[in-house]
Amino acid sequence: MGGPSSEREVSLSTGRECAAALRDEGFDVVEVDASRDLSARLIDIQPDVVFNALHGRWGEDGCVQGLLEWLQMPYTHSGVLASALAMDKQRSKGFYRSAQLPVVESVLVPRAEAEGRHVLKPPYVVKPNNEGSSVGVYLVHEDANGPPKLAETMPDTVMVETFAPGREMTTTVVGDRPLTVTDILTDGWYDYDAKYVEGGSRHVLPADIPKDVFDACMDYALRAHQVLGCRGVTRTDFRWDEARGLDGLILLETNTQPGMTPTSLTPEQAEHCGMGFGALCRWMVEDASCNR
Repeated sequence: MGGPSSEREVSLSTGRECAAALRDEGFDVVEVDASRDLSARLIDIQPDVVFNALHGRWGEDGCVQGLLEWLQMPYTHSGVLASALAMDKQRSKGFYRSAQLPVVESVLVPRAEAEGRHVLKPPYVVKPNNEGSSVGVYLVHEDANGPPKLAETMPDTVMVETFAPGREMTTTVVGDRPLTVTDILTDGWYDYDAKYVEGGSRHVLPADIPKDVFDACMDYALRAHQVLGCRGVTRTDFRWDEARGLDGLILLETNTQPGMTPTSLTPEQAEHCGMGFGALCRWMVEDASCNR
């Protein structure tokens, strides 16, 4: 848990919640705040299973998965390749397209180019290619005077993506089972605070949407999980423009390390389907392995 990424605080919260739940389930749990001595700490602890509660870079992009494969320590969630693919938004879109999943146009450009001109026709979004939790997302409106001024923390290469209007929805997959569809309601942009600050968003589940759109979310989430080669638990996010019916459903991305905090969507969906938080954490431990 923890680690050095921009999502450190959320990861610490995830780790604390999961550790408490696993203790309640009867497991002996050691909490490790991941730092550069992680391999030495793990060799010292010699765990039966590593529960990966890291979010963002290094924990969600194949890096720690590679370390755990090297140490031959069974771990939760997706393996090296699937984690790296899902974290790379542009590359994952190629896999989505190969599975006939609906995505919007996007390009990778130097940060200076994104600040210097409209790379795509507004409205569009500028964001890092390999971060999660809506970290560093800029929405350029249709009537914008010019391109955005990006924060110094943005990477040298950024993704510019056509804006997908509509409602924000998500579906969790556990193993090979899509759970349900959540409709996420916010007063504004579904940003980092909306995701993780209490009261930042309201969740309606199951989503009150037409059956064909609901079924498509379930189908697309499972197909995304499978085409990327994911394991364990994932969550796939959508936007839906209800004025266009099923044609208005767009797949945004797949999260291989979905949040497990008090406001998180995945535990909420599992609870709705009869799997309490402790049972979900137990399932993830029992599903753990190497060679994922």
